[in-house]
Amino acid sequence: MAEIVLNALAHTYSRKPNAPQDYAIRQMNQVWEQGGAYALLGPSGCGKSTLLNIISGLLEPSDGEILFDGVKVNSLPPEERNIAQVFQFPVIYDTMTVFDNLAFPLRNMKTPAHLIQSKVHEIADILELSPLLHKKAKNLTADEKQKVSMGRGLVRDNVSAILFDEPLTVIDPQLKWKLRRKLKQIHDQFNITMIYVTHDQLEAATFADKIAVMYEGQIVQFGSPHELFENPKHTFVGYFIGSPGMNFMNVQLEEQHFVFEDMKLKVPEKILDKIQHLPYESIKLGIRPEFVHVWDKKNDEAYEVDVIDSEDLGTYHIMTFKLRNQLLKARLHEDQRIPKHKAWISFPDQWLKVYVNEYLVEADDE
Repeated sequence: MAEIVLNALAHTYSRKPNAPQDYAIRQMNQVWEQGGAYALLGPSGCGKSTLLNIISGLLEPSDGEILFDGVKVNSLPPEERNIAQVFQFPVIYDTMTVFDNLAFPLRNMKTPAHLIQSKVHEIADILELSPLLHKKAKNLTADEKQKVSMGRGLVRDNVSAILFDEPLTVIDPQLKWKLRRKLKQIHDQFNITMIYVTHDQLEAATFADKIAVMYEGQIVQFGSPHELFENPKHTFVGYFIGSPGMNFMNVQLEEQHFVFEDMKLKVPEKILDKIQHLPYESIKLGIRPEFVHVWDKKNDEAYEVDVIDSEDLGTYHIMTFKLRNQLLKARLHEDQRIPKHKAWISFPDQWLKVYVNEYLVEADDE
């Protein structure tokens, strides 16, 4: 296992980059601690796979350093970094048996035969491949082949880290949850540094202790699934995490209030003081649908809204409503009354977030 440090790392495919958007990876500093289970989460094109390939050695960064346990490895090829990488599509030898595929990395390392036997059977048992050990790989299903591909990465004891690049893409949806749990079990059992690339927030949350959310070549937040949900540091995190994502309202600052169309919303004093000392182009208020308070009756703390739609999702409902001219969403409990035509909503102070230039402003920041 290894601690992996990215120090002022950046990468561009442009010969003459002159703007941030010319970089596939914008300058970043990041630490992946030894033995951690991490996910790189973000939409297609945000730089996830590029970053993973830089860590593995398939790509050399334009700028900055990659350190494995304090040693710079920028120019080292993948085999000298002692990295195992599992790709989106299975990488196995079709003409070999499952046993020989799993044994191949160990034989390359001149591992004694009796140790190969025990290690292959251990990994095969964990991945439920034992009944298939003597079967040719070409006769396997797509998900079985991907499990063999994963096993080839897991079979080595001395690996620095295992990198997964969307490994469940070809897996039947019914088996995805089971395999995610298997990977988590393997991590807990062997304490290997693992980095898992995905665009699926459920996969990331199931597998990882900490998630790095990527957007436009940057890691905009690094934290636990709980932190990303309850305290998104960037508007993209609020939008991307959760289903549906966070509600946002563009507001103006006027004296002691935020103004949303013709509505005045009070600003917490500590937040107001911070904003007044920041150069800003935009201010947004954000709140998750789960935290919007929907009242049964009219009251002085609530705003009257038009109910546009209600979607029944079994254990809860998603209500779409219009506040002035903006559509927003609220999540209602299964047993909560569904308003018709009109409703009254409020935004609890503890869940209403303020974003300046897309980044969260927190009252307790120093």
